[in-house]
This record gives sequence, structure tokens and C-alpha cells, in this order.
Amino acid sequence: MTLAPYACHPSRSRGRRHPQPPAPTRTEYQRDRDRIVHSSAFRRLVYKTQVFLNHEGDMFRTRLTHSLEVAQLGRAIARALALNEDLVEAIALAHDLGHTPFGHAGQDALHECMAAHGGFEHNLQSLRVVDCLEQRYPAHDGLNLTFETREGILKHCSAANARLLERAEPGGVARRFLDSTQPSLEAQLTNLADEIAYNAHDIDDGVRSGLLTLEQVAQVPLFARFHAQTLGEYPALSGRRLLYESIRRMLSAQVYDVIDATRAALATARPGSADAARAAGPLVRFGDEMRAQSTALKRFLFANLYRHPQVMDTTNRARQVVRELFDIYRARPAELPAHFAARPNRERAVADFIAGMTDRFALREHERLTGQRLLGG
Repeated sequence: MTLAPYACHPSRSRGRRHPQPPAPTRTEYQRDRDRIVHSSAFRRLVYKTQVFLNHEGDMFRTRLTHSLEVAQLGRAIARALALNEDLVEAIALAHDLGHTPFGHAGQDALHECMAAHGGFEHNLQSLRVVDCLEQRYPAHDGLNLTFETREGILKHCSAANARLLERAEPGGVARRFLDSTQPSLEAQLTNLADEIAYNAHDIDDGVRSGLLTLEQVAQVPLFARFHAQTLGEYPALSGRRLLYESIRRMLSAQVYDVIDATRAALATARPGSADAARAAGPLVRFGDEMRAQSTALKRFLFANLYRHPQVMDTTNRARQVVRELFDIYRARPAELPAHFAARPNRERAVADFIAGMTDRFALREHERLTGQRLLGG
């Protein structure tokens, strides 16, 4: 497929931190995707969870299935906009590599533990994974990904951490947080595909779990439109088929809305290159009505699913697991693997070790070290 002039062309990549000769059969972004898929951190995503923890059922989304859904949605939108599908896929598959066990509960707990030691940001941790923590090559740490993939992985970053990154890599992936420019269109697209995927699969998992009812969700305007539309065509439809068809139509409408709104923004801005697009402000977007409805859906899910008493009880215990593991490893570094225990910055080493855990490994470690079984038993 011919790429648009404002797409990221692999032949014009800003390159890798450690220069390497090109591959004979793959573009630079295809190589990035392949390196991510073969990484240890990517494999661990299958046992890291979103809202529902790993012991709660085999059918709920994990970080791995979420990443695959983001990649699928992202590629579909990129194809329609003549953006680089391979770069979108690489960013999508890597964007959650730094997420802790136990979803956002684990991330929040680890951030609290690290408050006096630089904090913990999962997007920055994903960058640490691909830049430092993966150990697969003889000459350097990390996966040595291209600038464009790394730029997309670092979706959010505090000003303090951006300044630290900028000192280590002048003009690098953190520069945009200091000069208020945007990442590539492919990175913007992946960010929005992440939101679309979240909203859809959390409705699915929430209803499947019994914590949400289809009747509740049908009161939310964005979902209600497609629920009513489906029933209008299939009056006898109910249960999972009704849920799935309504979600499918909602996803399609959001994808087409992003394509139409982004095309209009690009026609107005008329960027002539990927760098011109970075300087033009956010261009990959929902239309105004869809943005408002998507925001309303996120608020509904926050209030009714993420703050559901059953979810809160589980996540509170998950936070306890992370906090107690942190305190134990910090006080007793001999409990850490040798290559973590040997690092001079103990707190960051402990945070890196815990962030890399799967849900079930964290629970096993916590039980081994405390004698308590807080979850899954």
C-alpha cells in the first residue's frame, strides 16, 4: 500500500540507539514488531490482567488480548488513512509491556511505594522494558527499537521524568513533552485505538462477570444507539448474541468516526511530512459527538464497573500484595534474583522486578514470603 506523505516511512526512520544494518526482507517497523512479539515481557502479558484478576476466570481480557485488540483496530484505521500499519502494530503490541500485575491497582500501589524514589509510570516502564530490561542481545540491553516505536510507547510522561530522559537522550522520545508537540500520527492513532478497545471489552467483561447488566449498559447513549438498532433488526435476539452484536456495531461506528474526523483534520492541516504532522497538534481524533459519547461511556464504566464493590475488594487486596512485596524485597534484597539484588538503586530494582511479575507469580511470591493467601484461594 502507498503511504501518505505524513505517514512514518521506515526508510526515513530516525533510527535505533545502536545502529544496525537493515534486514533483507523486513522494514524497520516490521523488525520492531517481531522483536516485541519474541520478548519475554510480551509473553508475560497473557497472565497480566485488565479489570478482572487472573484467578477470576479464563474468559476475561488480559493485557495480551487487549494489546492484540488494539493492534487489530489500529491496523484497520491506519489502512484507511494510508498510515504505517506495521508501526501502529508495533506500538500497540508494546504499549502495555511495563504494566504491573493486577492492572491499575498494582500500578497505583507501586507508584505509592516509589513516591519518594521517582514514582512509577507504566508508560515510562514500558519504555524501560524495551530500552533496558529485556536482555536478548550480546552487545546491548533492551530490544533496540526505532525512535518511532519508542516514541509511541511513551504515551504519557511527567515533566520531571521527561527532563531526565531528555538529559540522557537529547532531542529524543521525551522532547515532545517539553516542547508541547505531538507524537507521530501512528502513535496518536494507537492511543485512540487503545481507548476504543478498552470501552468495548470492558462492557463485554463487565456484563459477562455479572457486575453489569445489559439493561444498565443500554442506558448509556453510545451503547444504547446500537443496542436499539440491533433489536430493531432482530427483535427476538437476547443474551450474548445481543451483547456482541451491539458491541460490534459500536466498534465499527467508532472506527468510521475516527477515520472521517481524522481525514477532515488532515485536509485542514495539510501536513506534508511526518514531522509536519507532529507540529500540527493532535490530528487523529473522534468527531465532537462521538468524543462526548465516548467520554460518557468511560464515566459510566468508572462509576459502575471499576468502582464496583466486588472489584474494589479484589483490587484492595491486590494493592496489599504489591505493597508488602515491595517492603519485603526492599528490606531483604537476598530474596530478589541476583541480577536485581546487585543493582545500586534498590528501590528501582524492586519496582522493576515487581512490575515484571504476572498476577499468579506475584501471588505465589507473596504467599511464599508472608504465608498469606490474599487472592485466588
